[in-house]
Amino acid sequence: MHLPMTEITKNTAEGTDRRGFLTSATTLAMTVGLLASYGSCFAIGGRYLYPAHPGRRAWQYVADVARMSKGDQVVYRAPSGESIVVARQGVAGNIEDFIALSDTCPHLGCKVHWEDTKNRFFCPCHNGTFDAKGKGTGGPPGDASQELFAYDLKIEGNMLFINAPMERLI
Repeated sequence: MHLPMTEITKNTAEGTDRRGFLTSATTLAMTVGLLASYGSCFAIGGRYLYPAHPGRRAWQYVADVARMSKGDQVVYRAPSGESIVVARQGVAGNIEDFIALSDTCPHLGCKVHWEDTKNRFFCPCHNGTFDAKGKGTGGPPGDASQELFAYDLKIEGNMLFINAPMERLI
């Protein structure tokens, strides 16, 4: 079959328009994807070079001092969602008797707990140990000189307060 010249010209013109559109759309999609990936890379690099500042903190009630005996611990959940272990290590009744440390092991994120009889914090995942102040002394945390993050405490009257983070850092 032989098509008239007007039909061939019309089909070629339509093909060019379709091909041109697909080329433009593909180029645009690839450019947007490339810009998004570079933007993500720069955002991650920026967060690495300029880390977030500490969030807002406030004093929060934890426990009555008289109700905690030596060796007792309280797991406190901060408004930011962080889990903190508050342990009583002494009997004098002053602030030096207490310590507040993150209960998340810096090695793999397992939960640590206070062992009063051994005067240490213990991580059961890999037998990680921390001294009474939160410094790694054994297992992977000790080998890497890791520490548990410490929080400030104060006593007012007979009440124990912690300076806790109020908002989650992203």
